[in-house]
This record gives sequence, structure tokens and C-alpha cells, in this order.
Amino acid sequence: MIEQEHFEVIIVGGSYSGLSAAMSLGRSLRQVLVIDSGLPCNRQTPHSHNFITHDGEKPAVISAKAKLQVDLYKTVQFYNGVAISAIKTENGFEIKTESGLSFTSRKVLFATGVKDLLPEIKGFAECWGISVLHCPYCHGYEVKEERTAIIANGEMGFDFAKLISNWTKDLRLCTNGKSTLTLEQTKILNKHGVQIFEEEIDSFEQKEGYIKNIIFKNQEKVAVKAIYARPPFEQHCPLPKDLGCDINEQGLLKVDAMQKTNVAGVFASGDCTTQMRSVAIAVSTGSFAGAVINKELIDEDF
Repeated sequence: MIEQEHFEVIIVGGSYSGLSAAMSLGRSLRQVLVIDSGLPCNRQTPHSHNFITHDGEKPAVISAKAKLQVDLYKTVQFYNGVAISAIKTENGFEIKTESGLSFTSRKVLFATGVKDLLPEIKGFAECWGISVLHCPYCHGYEVKEERTAIIANGEMGFDFAKLISNWTKDLRLCTNGKSTLTLEQTKILNKHGVQIFEEEIDSFEQKEGYIKNIIFKNQEKVAVKAIYARPPFEQHCPLPKDLGCDINEQGLLKVDAMQKTNVAGVFASGDCTTQMRSVAIAVSTGSFAGAVINKELIDEDF
């Protein structure tokens, strides 16, 4: 039960970045409300990696422990729900929730992540985050030297193949349609033993999210243990754009070195701001954003 309507800071998004910001602000004695729907983008991922002291931990365990620790700071409150509107007011911001409740604050931090737009390949969604991976730094070690595929084309496919070849040489590039690689890129990939498949993908044969075979539309099968893909994405939350926050050409919220958007009083951190999508980066940017917000409040009041 939320006992007040006005806060110094509202954080929209209560996963790793939002919780890290909340801890910084709670330790700064700030009145904070964290609004979160409880649906992080990595909820299907079995293990989180490359985050020191938590390597191999389940993502849900990390966030649950973080929330328990943040909850010890009595100036931080949590609201389980969805923020559906954000309005700039004379004294700050008003955030309205799906339930009809409204809260106001002087500052707002969006730590809302992004929504992956998964391709309509049967089995892709079931494997996403389990054996279909987006980041070798997060998951590459666990599938090192395994039979691996990349779904990409053109320049991105070429660069992605170069990157993943660091973890495995048993590599194939699936362009999911006619290759747009240059002749020179094709020669280089062939030289390094990367097989190129141009046939369109029909489905994945998988069990409980673990890929067994890629099945092409010509019914050819290719056995693999892991796939890398970078599907397009969009901002998970439309409210920053509603407030006038700029979005860059990659679809990410534009922030400066202080995690500030172009709208005064509005900050953003975590996956909604960076192509480096990892728990460690989310925690880092959230913690920093919390400190910057506190300093801005101090400067305004002193």
C-alpha cells in the first residue's frame, strides 16, 4: 500500500538498473517510488553471466535479492503495476498507472528496457535467451567450441561471424534468404571455415528451449547447439517518447554522460539506453543515474 502521492523521484522499471538507482537514492535519503510490472526481458534466461560475484546465478534470484536489499531503505517504496502516462507539470512530473492511481515527482528515471521483436520462426521464441543468444560475453563461454549458427546477413552478418569465431570455429552463417554479403566478405568467411546457408528458415527443432536442428524451408536440417541472433527491438515503454525524449537511430533513448535525456528532469539507464545489454552494465548505469539525480536535487535546493 503506497501511503503518499508525491515523491522526489519516480523510477519506472524495477529490474537491475532501476533497483540500482533506487539503492543509490535510498542511501541518499530520497523519497523514491519504483513502479514495475515484474516482467523483465530476461525472465526466460536460465543463468546470468559476466557479472562479478553473481556469475552463473539465475536472473530472478539476482533481482529478488536486490529488491530485498533496496527494501531495507525506508524512503524507497514499490508499486507493482504498469505506468501508462507521463505528464510534465509545473513542479515536475505526474505518472499515471494502469490501475488509475497517479503519483507525482520532481525527477523521473526510465529504466524500462527494450522489447525484442522476434521473427516468426516456429521455436524461436521458445529458445530465445536459452539457446538462441544475443551476446557472446553473457553466454558464449557456456557454448564454446560447440556447433553454432548465426542468423544475420550483410555487414552485420560478417561482423557477427568474426566476433563469434572467437568462441567457436564450428560456425555457420544463416542469411535467411539471399546473401547480401560482398564477394570479399564471402571469401573471407569461407577462408575461415564459416559455412553460409542462404535458404529461408522454416522452424527450429527444440526441446524446452534447447535447439537441436534448424529446419529450412527446403526441409534441409542443420544440427546446432546454439544460435546467435540480434532481432530488431523497440522501446518497451512509450512514455519517454511521450514526454519528448529523443531516440537515436538505433532505437535507444539518447542520454548524455550523466544519463540525462534531452528533457530536463528526465533520466534513463539500462537496456533502453545502450546496445551493451547486460546485467553488469544495467547495474552500473542505474547506480550512476541515482547519484546524478541526487546531486541535481541537492544543487536545486542548496
